[in-house]
Amino acid sequence: MDHISDLTRRQANSPAAQFLHLIQNPFKSAFQVNAVWASLGTSIGVSILLVLFFSFLRPRHTLVYAPKKKYADQLHAPPPVGKGLFSWLKPVLRTKEDDLVDRIGLDATVFLRFAKMLRNIFIFLSIIGCTVMIPVNLVESSGEGTADFPKFTLMTPLYVPTTAIWSQVIMAWAFDAIVMYFLWRNYVGICALRRRYFQSSEYQRSLHARTLLVTDIPQPLRSDEGLLRLTDEINPTAALPRAAIGRNVRDLPLLIKEHEETVRQLESVLSKYLKNPDCLPSNRPTIRPPRKHRDERSGGKVDAIDYLTDRIHELEVEIKDVRDSIDKRNAMPYGFASWESIEHAHAAAYMARRKHPQGTTIRLAPRPHDIIWENLPLSKQARKWKRFMNYIWTSILTIVWIVPNAMIAIFLSDLSNLGLVWPAFQTSLSQNSKVWAAVQGIAAPLLTSLVYLILPILFRRMAVRAGDVTKTSRERHVIRHLYSFFVFNNLIVFSTFSAAWGFVAAVVDAKNHDENAWRAIQDGQFFKKVMGALCQVSPFWVSWLLQRNLGAMVDLAQLLNLAWTWFAKTFLSPTPRQRIQWTAPPPFDYASYYNYFLFYATVALCFSTLQPIVLLATALYFGLDAWMKKYLLLYIFVTKTESGGRFWRVLFNRMIFAILLSNFIIALVVKANGLWIQIYCMVPLPFLIIGFKFFCKRKFDDNMQYYNKANLTDSEALGVGKPGKKAGDRLHSRFGHPALNKPLPTPMVHAKAAEALKQIYRGRLGTPDSSVDHTDIAMQSMSAAQPGKTTGPGAAPFEVVPENQLDFSYFKNRADFRDEYGGGIYGRPEDLISERSQTPKSFLGEWSPSSSRASSPTPSMPPLPGRKGYEGLDIADGRPSDLDHPAFRRPVSPGDTGALTPGAGMYQLPNESETRLLNHAQQPAENSGPNPLDRWRTGGYGPVEQEEQDPYTSYDYYRGRR
Repeated sequence: MDHISDLTRRQANSPAAQFLHLIQNPFKSAFQVNAVWASLGTSIGVSILLVLFFSFLRPRHTLVYAPKKKYADQLHAPPPVGKGLFSWLKPVLRTKEDDLVDRIGLDATVFLRFAKMLRNIFIFLSIIGCTVMIPVNLVESSGEGTADFPKFTLMTPLYVPTTAIWSQVIMAWAFDAIVMYFLWRNYVGICALRRRYFQSSEYQRSLHARTLLVTDIPQPLRSDEGLLRLTDEINPTAALPRAAIGRNVRDLPLLIKEHEETVRQLESVLSKYLKNPDCLPSNRPTIRPPRKHRDERSGGKVDAIDYLTDRIHELEVEIKDVRDSIDKRNAMPYGFASWESIEHAHAAAYMARRKHPQGTTIRLAPRPHDIIWENLPLSKQARKWKRFMNYIWTSILTIVWIVPNAMIAIFLSDLSNLGLVWPAFQTSLSQNSKVWAAVQGIAAPLLTSLVYLILPILFRRMAVRAGDVTKTSRERHVIRHLYSFFVFNNLIVFSTFSAAWGFVAAVVDAKNHDENAWRAIQDGQFFKKVMGALCQVSPFWVSWLLQRNLGAMVDLAQLLNLAWTWFAKTFLSPTPRQRIQWTAPPPFDYASYYNYFLFYATVALCFSTLQPIVLLATALYFGLDAWMKKYLLLYIFVTKTESGGRFWRVLFNRMIFAILLSNFIIALVVKANGLWIQIYCMVPLPFLIIGFKFFCKRKFDDNMQYYNKANLTDSEALGVGKPGKKAGDRLHSRFGHPALNKPLPTPMVHAKAAEALKQIYRGRLGTPDSSVDHTDIAMQSMSAAQPGKTTGPGAAPFEVVPENQLDFSYFKNRADFRDEYGGGIYGRPEDLISERSQTPKSFLGEWSPSSSRASSPTPSMPPLPGRKGYEGLDIADGRPSDLDHPAFRRPVSPGDTGALTPGAGMYQLPNESETRLLNHAQQPAENSGPNPLDRWRTGGYGPVEQEEQDPYTSYDYYRGRR
């Protein structure tokens, strides 16, 4: 008998038995009640330190903590803020929603409204939950055998008798009513914001507001005339639109993408090699060419600078040939139709919402920069198949992550658990406890954070492969997938894992002992086990939500941004382009932040009656973060692609799901400890919630989607405006594929490396002049005495940037920087209807060049009320013009006798980033040599005379001079 007892004891202490025990109770160390108080103290203490840290550094580092204040125009500029320690609180608290729409855009305003809605919801829920549920659970749970239980356990309904379960049912009705009230109220408010957005000057002047996108066009109708026939079937007005069919750009986007990557690679190579221009490395950098280009050269490594330079030149030649060969004969199955009136376009879109003439799909066109062009030609069948496969892969990823998620939670978060199943590791753990303690404190959160940083990127790529047509729809799908992933893995699996495993283990054990498995299922008390697991895990969620406040404070203090910038500048060799991008306001990641907000709200709603303290912790989080995010969106972050508040429906639907899931959790508690009559009282709730969803959809969605419906008056329906002569060209140019006219970037080098670059450079990017010596690189400035001529023997292939111009303010109006970073600061002029090429003759007012030159070597342009600014932007009355910035001042040297005459176009005012390279660039002389690649470049080349081309194959034809 002793031998059998020893054997049983050894089996119980074996690694396999320990592993099974840990699986059944994986988070034992995280659920200590003391951890809640520790989390509260840590959260409050560290949050106060971070706020003080931010308040101290904010006035001293405005480039990090208020970049929008420096770069935005007056219309989009944040409110003034003082330099006091807590001066930033005043504008955050006093800036109202009406002012926010103009300053930060509708998407950011909807985000802040959503945060405030969650704050208000959980303030009310915490008041009711903590004043009703906690006393009920404490009083009803007190009895024999529970006197020594922790208070956190008694706050749960684990030991509540059947009669007290009615409180759960009543709270379910009350909580649902509160959440639905705030959802309704904010649906009304966001609908009003959308209607105001339709009336805004930017929307009224935009081209996309009066344009429809037509996809899945059959082959016989793929022409401008065919588009008109299709739109005529759904056009309720007498107005005829302008049509533009899509053109096949072949592999042009891939070539442009490869060109941009090669330029950045060359910049990186030069930045590292020329880091110390006075002491260059003895060996030039080398590179191994890709396999497809390896046959043309040696099979091994080659000189990196020469190879990348030659490759850039080859790509530019190829891009030019492809662009010149694009014509109208190879049409695509998509196109655009534009009306002169917004009312007519939206009335046609409303009529087409349920119709598919000739199998096509007609809807309102997105902004041109919002389109994912490679997905427009996809057929319906291809898009459906890609979407189906995307759901399959997303589901596989979500399910597969269960095992790593459980292993991280069991072992990595508590390394002592790993020592129980791995004796050798236990020895090392005992000998180096401090080292492994540090690893435990860093490894688990670091690995989890890296996974959650990679997930949005992964889901974005999957959404693009699934056929999403716009970037904003891609972001909405990312929110859906992230939310599903988080709720399934981090909430459902995490919270119920121990109960489910214990239940399955009991059934398997009964079957192995030839017992009745069905009886084991019945006796297993599944609902009680699940409720017990949820009550046991509830303190963890309280402490976890308390620690979320640290994340909000870290965002406010911009610690990650500061740390990364310091590390890159100190230990890496950033290129000038990278350093310029670091000074730009970063884009706001709506998908990730929305997912976090939705997930926190779902957790709190699910545990609202299980552990009411979680409501208080969530209300504290949203109360603080609503202010923090307001400062971030006012002064730091920009909206990269404005959707006009289109995220709301995704958020509304996720909140509806969160309410349903919380009702399911409450029903599970009622089933475990209550009566069937209590279950029946909760049956109407899901139907009321779903009915509420469809009622809101029918009530508001059409008004939020369309400027007007098809109920036009006779005068509006018959009112036919006289379209402009260039309306068709405008539609072709602005809704043409961006690869047709996108400027190609020029490699940037730092000014300190310019002299060294002349010595080491052995190639040319442009087409050389016959009179130029091919052995040297010419990096001289443009000659002021001879327009169109350089002061040296050739055209320069690099853009030299001085140290004092490594700032986003000098490049914010350039397309290669504006599209990625600056679009949310001052709008996107390419979508405006105003003709950008027709600058008013009185643009410079009464400014006299001679008097200005006499007063200042760098004259500034005074703002003129009501005039058109750069790229078609309006300069409002009294607004400081962006043209006052040094980036638009023409440098004047003593030898420069040229005059800047009133009425000169903006393109005669070069960016200062080019003045060292292209000083006094002017229009070319008639005898200038042609360089056909220069017109595709952004900086680095002086203007040259363009060769005469057929108008239907020239760049200006597709660009549609505006």
